[in-house]
Amino acid sequence: MENSFPQRKHTRLNHYDYSTTGAYYITICTQNRRCLLSRIVGRGLAPAETQYTPYGQIAKEQLFLLEKRYPSLKIDQYVIMPNHIHAILMLGETVADDPRPSIMDIVCAYKSLTTRACKKFAPIDKLFQTSFYEHVIRGREDYNEIAEYIINNPKQWELDKLYTKE
Repeated sequence: MENSFPQRKHTRLNHYDYSTTGAYYITICTQNRRCLLSRIVGRGLAPAETQYTPYGQIAKEQLFLLEKRYPSLKIDQYVIMPNHIHAILMLGETVADDPRPSIMDIVCAYKSLTTRACKKFAPIDKLFQTSFYEHVIRGREDYNEIAEYIINNPKQWELDKLYTKE
């Protein structure tokens, strides 16, 4: 019997150790790209500003709590958009007895902890999509391009490929 479900494409690099010291760019989307995390205000003449919803505030808090959970992790750049989160995660050397987490471990823990905290605030079925996008940052130029994109994302919200009307 033939499987009628579409085959999910895996974007991870084959044979790459995602716990390697380095910089990683990730994007996590909300389930069905619902605009639950923030609102972008002030586009046009005024500078764009991100105003967090209660879910977005929880998402921000949980993002930085990851640094306590994983001592080798630093949140470098981030933006919490209405329906997605971009972040640059820096994995450094591990501390003595701490196992080195992979990017998948970190994102899985983040999504789980954030969803759990949001459910305490207000009922929500599923906050995030199952998967996430990742990119291994390869050098200073790559980093600068991604960091600039993250910083400018609120100004360019309506041009973003993840844009949906709020």
